[in-house]
Amino acid sequence: MTEYQVLARRYRPKKFQEVVGQEATVKTLKNALQFNRLAHAYLFCGSRGTGKTTLARIFAKALNCENLSAEYEPCSACASCLEIASSSSIDVLEIDGASNRGIDDIRIITESVSYAPSKGRFKIYLIDEVHMLTKEAFNALLKTLEEPPSKVKFFFATTEPHKLPPTILSRCQRFNLKRIPHAFIVQKLAYIAKDLQISVDEEVLYRIAEYAEGGLRDAESLFDQIIAFSDGKISADIVHEVLGIMSRHWFFELDRAFQTNNTKICFEIAEALFLQGKDLAHFLEDLAQHYRKILLLHIAPTTISEIDSTYKEALKASLKIYSKEQCMAILDLIIEAQQTFKGALSEQLMLEALLLRILREQKRLPIEYLIRRLSELESEFGAVKPEILQQSQSPPIIAPPVHTQKPVEEAVKVQEPTPPKSVPLKKQIEEVEENISVDPRLEILPSLARTPKKATPETAFEILPAKKARTQSVVEPIEPPKIAEKQPEPKPAPVMEAQPMSMPNKARHDTLMQFAAVELEGTIQRKK
Repeated sequence: MTEYQVLARRYRPKKFQEVVGQEATVKTLKNALQFNRLAHAYLFCGSRGTGKTTLARIFAKALNCENLSAEYEPCSACASCLEIASSSSIDVLEIDGASNRGIDDIRIITESVSYAPSKGRFKIYLIDEVHMLTKEAFNALLKTLEEPPSKVKFFFATTEPHKLPPTILSRCQRFNLKRIPHAFIVQKLAYIAKDLQISVDEEVLYRIAEYAEGGLRDAESLFDQIIAFSDGKISADIVHEVLGIMSRHWFFELDRAFQTNNTKICFEIAEALFLQGKDLAHFLEDLAQHYRKILLLHIAPTTISEIDSTYKEALKASLKIYSKEQCMAILDLIIEAQQTFKGALSEQLMLEALLLRILREQKRLPIEYLIRRLSELESEFGAVKPEILQQSQSPPIIAPPVHTQKPVEEAVKVQEPTPPKSVPLKKQIEEVEENISVDPRLEILPSLARTPKKATPETAFEILPAKKARTQSVVEPIEPPKIAEKQPEPKPAPVMEAQPMSMPNKARHDTLMQFAAVELEGTIQRKK
C-alpha cells in the first residue's frame, strides 16, 4: 500500500507556468533569468497559501537546472531538479526560521557561505518564516547579506514583513504576493476534481474558495477533507456539514421575510443555528457577505464575478426587495453586532434581536430620502402662483367672544415715580394716585376700588422708592370662570367726588398709601 500524499503537496506547482494568481512575480523572475540580472537576496511576502515557498523553490530549480527550457522553465527531470524537489540537495538548504532562530544558527550559515557549490551553479539558502529570527541573529546576518560571495543566493519567505528590520529589507528584492482570486482557486479545484474523477457541484467549489480567503493551500486542504467525507459525489449540503456553516437557503428566507414583515423567521434561523451547532462568527460573516453582494449589484453589478451562476440569479431576485440605503444600514447593524457579540451572555438572544432589527429597516425611511422629498415639495410649492396659494388657504378661525376680565397682571400697573425736585409735592402725590388702577375682584385691596383724585396737603405722604422697584405686579393670572349663560354686565361703581377728609377717610387714605408703598417695594414717611 503506497503512502497517501495530500492534495496540497501532490498538486504543488513544479514550474512557473503552474503558479496561479502571481503573474507579476513570475514575469519578473523569468526576466531576471533571461537577462542575467540576478540579485543576491530575494524576499517573498504574502499571506498564507499564496505560493511564497513554492516560488522560491521553482526559482532555485531554475538557477541550477541543467536543461532550462526556452521559456526559462526548469525541466524537473535533471538530477538537480529532482534533488531540490525531494529536499535532498546539498546546494539548496531550506531552514526553518521558527526553530533555527538564534545567533548560533546564523553563524553556521555565515561560516559555510565561503564554500563553493558542489554540483549546481549557485549555493542557495532558503529561510522560511524569517521574521522569527532574533535581533542578534539579524545583526549577525547583515554583513554576509550585504556582500555575499558571487555563487551564493539568499531566499527569504515571511507572512509578516513588518517585523523584519529595515536593514534587512533594504538588502533584498521584495516581492509582495497577493491573495489568489476565487476564479483561479475554483479553476484549480475543478482540475483536481477532474483528475481524481470526482463529481462536484459548481456551488461547492465557490463555497470552498470563499472559505479559503485567497489561500490556495487552504482551499486544497478543505477540498481534501470534503472528499474524505463524501462517497464520490460532493453536494452543497456536505460542504455545509463539514465546514460548519449555514446554508444560503436561510438568507433568502430572510429576504422574503423582509418583504412580508414575517418576524417568525428570525426565531427559526436563530434556533436552527444553535441546534445544529454552527459557528456564530461564520454566520455573521456570511450574512454580511450576502448583503454586500446585494449592495454591489445596486452600485457596480459588473464587479460580481466571484460567485456561481445559481447564486447570482437568486441575488438578482433579492435585489428587488432591498434598496441601496437599506443594504448599507443593515451592513452597519451586522458590523456593530460582530463587535458586541463577543461578550454577550446569550448569543441566541442577541442574534434574534439583530435579525428583528434587520426586518425593522423595511419601515425606516433614510435621511437622504426625506431630504430629497423635502426638496421636491419645496420646488413644487415654489412653482405655484401666490394668488393660487391665497385662494387655497383656509380662512382664519376666529374664536367666539367670551366675557372675561383683565388678568391680574394688567389689573395693577404701578410705575415707580421719579419726580424731579422742582415738581411740587402735591402734584407728585396726585400722579401716584392716578397711576393706581384696581380690579374690583381684588379682595386684599377693598379700599382701592374708590381712589380719590385729589388729596389735601394734610394727608400727604412722601414715597421713597426702593433700590429695585418692579414695574408690574407679579400675581398669577386667574382663569376666567366658565359662563354657562350670559350674565348681565356689572354696573360701574359711582365715582365719589373729593370731599374734605374726615377721620374715617384719613384712615382709608393711610391704608391706601401703605398698600401703594408695598406695591412699589418702598417706604413712606409723613412730611412734617
